Amino acid sequence: MTGGAPPSESWAIERVRGTAAAFHAREDVDPAVRLVSFFEVTQPALVLGSAQPVTDVDAAAIDRQGVELVRRRSGGGAVLLVPDEVVWVDVVVPRGDRLWCDDVGRAFHWLGEVWIEALGGLGFHGVSHEGPLACSPWSRRVCFAGVGAGEVLVGGRKVVGISQRRGRIAARFQCAVLRRWDPGAVVGLMAMNELEKEEALMGLREVAAGIDAPADDIETALINSLPR
Repeated sequence: MTGGAPPSESWAIERVRGTAAAFHAREDVDPAVRLVSFFEVTQPALVLGSAQPVTDVDAAAIDRQGVELVRRRSGGGAVLLVPDEVVWVDVVVPRGDRLWCDDVGRAFHWLGEVWIEALGGLGFHGVSHEGPLACSPWSRRVCFAGVGAGEVLVGGRKVVGISQRRGRIAARFQCAVLRRWDPGAVVGLMAMNELEKEEALMGLREVAAGIDAPADDIETALINSLPR
């Protein structure tokens, strides 16, 4: 753990550097507190959703490119984490906190609004998705190809993905903010034939976008936008 921005009045803040596998293996601390964790990955990692089949992945491409293959405990499609290209933030809310919501779908909404405010302070006008999951032909395989509750779009393209892991003592919202969107990098790691790859590239090119802002600025904007 390294030092980061000063914590707010009601949130503990931590910054951690290491592998995606180590981060996803972490357990919630009891008693839970409001916590924001900024994770900096030390190598590229492809993170599969909890129910996503490993057969979605081209194992030879993973090995050849030195990409760590990890499975998270929340649902959705694969997320490619590349150092300096994605801001990864976990936001923990204890059960019983005023931000806690028993409705799993609505539980994302407050955090989507926080991200809208944070990105607005950086000059980006975002909107938060509040309806049912909006799927595309590729969203089962690739997280940023679909849009779920609380996730944020700028100019119609997804820039913030959020998944949720709920336990006995807390809800953990795992957020990925794109600083660069390269669908070819994701598609190149998936088990597809050449025709499927061409179709995927065409379908994924316009679904997401990167936020052209330094990672430190994005992190600070989030901290400043959190409810007290």
